[in-house]
Formats: sequence, structure tokens, C-alpha cells
Amino acid sequence: MTSDAEVIPADLDRRFGGLARLYGVAGAGRIRAAHIVVVGLGGVGSWAAEAAARSGVARLTLVDLDHIAESNINRQIHALDSTLGQAKVQAMRERIAQINSACRVDCIEEFVDAANWPDVLKLGVGFDWKQLAVIDACDQVKAKTAMAAWAIRNKARLISVGAAGGKRFAHRVDIEDLALVTHDPLLAQMRYRLRKEHAAVRQGTIGVPCVFSREPVLQPVAVSASALQENSLPDGSGPQGLAGQSDGSLNCHGYGSVVSVTSTFGLCAAGWMLSEIAAGLCKA
Repeated sequence: MTSDAEVIPADLDRRFGGLARLYGVAGAGRIRAAHIVVVGLGGVGSWAAEAAARSGVARLTLVDLDHIAESNINRQIHALDSTLGQAKVQAMRERIAQINSACRVDCIEEFVDAANWPDVLKLGVGFDWKQLAVIDACDQVKAKTAMAAWAIRNKARLISVGAAGGKRFAHRVDIEDLALVTHDPLLAQMRYRLRKEHAAVRQGTIGVPCVFSREPVLQPVAVSASALQENSLPDGSGPQGLAGQSDGSLNCHGYGSVVSVTSTFGLCAAGWMLSEIAAGLCKA
């Protein structure tokens, strides 16, 4: 038995050896050397970052300006009592240190927008952009459009994740080119903007793989004050706090969310990216 003061050194080959049996030695080696950027560390992106860390990647860049709130606990892997109020990127970096201490984690406390992408990554002159793999897990259509347009233009490796809010069934999640995406208002807006503003093709594949759900979006349930009162607990606690939480946006906060769906979105995005990296697939 070890004392609290003792630290067991990580055996990275043993810790991440399962990847070599799945992807082959060369494929696992590519994953271990990878640099993955996760934009947005909410109910989707936090799980994508977790999957990348547990796959032994060499470097992660985490981009988000938000802080952990109590309402995040139902779906975000880094949201705990102990992390409330903490910057999401910092909470995720501390978590990753317990998974793979050899992973370099860069935290960027910013929101991506059309004006700052990809300069916000601060990768510098001479960086080989072919090394980069981007998981877009943000819920802002302008930011998503900017990243997708950049990926098309530079033949970069990127996967964009649609809206997980308003969905209940994880088994309906799928991955297709943006041209074939259905049942996703957020990705539909991105597709429209890419075609209108960035000359994306109108026939055939666009070249942006996307995670989405084929389940129709469920509108937020309207809850009356009397129903809230009837379902409250004897001590006065209960669902009262749910009133007024919907903001009508395309994100999880607006529509409502469940971890079984948001995590599936994130894990699907990470799984697709890991497979691409392992196969050495890059258009550039």
C-alpha cells in the first residue's frame, strides 16, 4: 500500500497500450503524437477532451472563456462541487493531469469568432498546420462557420459538432458530411452561411464532417407555477429552479439536455478524429 505522499509513476505504454491493439502500432503512434484542439468545453467538448486525453495524445489545446456553473453538472464531465466557478479550461487541464501527466495542455480563455480564428491558437510562424486536428464543439454559428470555412480553404482536419440540446436518444447520433446533415438547426445555419458567404459547393459533399442526431428537436417543456409547486419537496426544494431557464437558443441551456446525448456527441467526434489520425488521413 502506498501512502498519500507517494506518487506512482505513469507507465504510458501500459496505460494506453489498448490503442495499439485496436489501431495497430503505427496508428497508435500517430495518436500518441497528435495535437488536438477542442473548441468549446461544455456538455460535448468536455467529453471530447476527456476521450483525447484517455487516448494518450501528446498535446491538447482547450479553448473556452466560460466558467463552471451549477447548471453544468448534469452534462459536463469537469463540472463538480469542487470545480464550481473555475474556468472550464483550467478544470479540464487539472483533470487531464490525472489521466496523462505527459500530455501538454494549453488553455486559451477566449471565445472563438470570425475575427480571431485561427490566430487565437497562438501557434506561431512555422507551425505545421497539418499536425493539427480540430474538434469544433462550440454552439455559436458564426464561430462554427469561420472554423469550417478555414478547414475547407486549408484542407485542414476538422470535425464540427451540431446541437445536442433538445435530444433524448443517444442511439440516433450519426456522422455525415455537412451536406447530408438533417434535424439540426445549428448545422443548417452553418451550411447556409458557408454557401452564401464562403462559396461552399451546393451539389455534392461540402467537405466538413459533422456529428448530429437524426432525432427531431424537442422544444422545451412549459412548466406552470402550480405544477412546480405540486412537485416540490416537503422542505420547499424541488424543480422551482427550472422555471425560466430556457433562453430559446440552439444550445443545451435553451433546449434542455441530458448527459447520455451530449457525451455521445463528444465521444463520436473524438472517435472519428482518432480514427483519422491513426490512419494518417490529412488532405493537406
